[in-house]
Amino acid sequence: MSHISRFTLSAALLAAPLLAGLTACGDGDHPLAADPYDATEQLSFGTAGREDATAVDPDSPLKISAKGSDTRITDVVATDTTGRPLAGELSADGRGWRSTSPLAADATYTVRVSTEDGGGAPGRGVHSFTTRASDTKRVDVTFGPEAGTYGVGQPITATLSRGISDERERALVEGALAVSSEPAVEGAWHWVDDKELHYRPEEYWPAHARITVTSHLEGLSIRDGLRGGSGEPLELKTGDRVEAVADISAHTMTVSRNGEELRTVPITTGKEGFRTRGGKKVVLGREAQVRMTGTSIGIPAGSAESYDLNVEWAARLTWSGEYVHGAPWSVGSQGVDNVSHGCTGLSTENARWFYELIKPGDIVEHVNGFGEDMAPFGNGFGDWNLSWDAWLEGSALQGEDRPAADQPEGRLAPSI
Repeated sequence: MSHISRFTLSAALLAAPLLAGLTACGDGDHPLAADPYDATEQLSFGTAGREDATAVDPDSPLKISAKGSDTRITDVVATDTTGRPLAGELSADGRGWRSTSPLAADATYTVRVSTEDGGGAPGRGVHSFTTRASDTKRVDVTFGPEAGTYGVGQPITATLSRGISDERERALVEGALAVSSEPAVEGAWHWVDDKELHYRPEEYWPAHARITVTSHLEGLSIRDGLRGGSGEPLELKTGDRVEAVADISAHTMTVSRNGEELRTVPITTGKEGFRTRGGKKVVLGREAQVRMTGTSIGIPAGSAESYDLNVEWAARLTWSGEYVHGAPWSVGSQGVDNVSHGCTGLSTENARWFYELIKPGDIVEHVNGFGEDMAPFGNGFGDWNLSWDAWLEGSALQGEDRPAADQPEGRLAPSI
């Protein structure tokens, strides 16, 4: 809705004569008390010189004109079927209105126009039209993860079919990707690179929340020759808030659920040369059994560090192969020393208990370590290792300085 049209309407009301004893909305003879007359026939709707068009060019602005000499337009509200408003500007004389934001392609709009005649009587006009499909390129979006129940640390992902690098275009795309939750929490998108965005709240999601992700990109004009495309909505739930804090120096891992400490277990983590990354990591998945080999992470076969093992009760933390898993061969070192090749090793009993407790999206945080911190992106979900201020800097709508995102490391092989 245009601010200019609102101002014109307000000015018209202020200019109306004041009547003695007038209360509420006026007496029966005052124009403001009358039912609005149907002004549709007094208005012309169209684009690019075409009047009363019903299938219009989405790349041309919508124009509304008053036909009668005594008809003035006072306000215009135009929305498409998804509820997206069409911004516009009313001429100073109230004789015309023109859209100032791009029309969506292949969309149906309803336009409601308020008018007044020479005597100040209010009129209403309603018009619907459909824009033509566009031959331009499209940007589709795919949301992740798959529908299901996740831990409170699970970020939402949006993958675009085409890269967007221009900041203005990014703002248009980002503004069309909506996330809501029950209970409601504040959150924001962060551009990982030109084709991928992640969404998270300032803190973890609430336990047992419902999250809905929708796209309003369809038909949106991003730039000449490029419009928004399709995007299937996504619904997720969160389960219990399960967190594990692995103290690398103390060789223990404490696991809690919904704020209640459940168990502290002895662990071993990465030794010199294979240090476990520090920071918060989101559980990516679970594998009851996984084969781990030294050659898959660059250890020469037959060397002193070489291994080839079938590992049980494994929870994956990074694509490069860091897990929390059963390690019966290192039970003597668990709680005492760090002897693994980067994974967090537990006894078989403790590993199975942890495996059966956790789910994708739960949080494992490694503290008091000696290795580098986990990167925010590229090797799993290290999103929570960015402060909220740093996270907002990656938003085209809220950030100012936008640092380049880390490049993906790829899905590499597991270590032990």
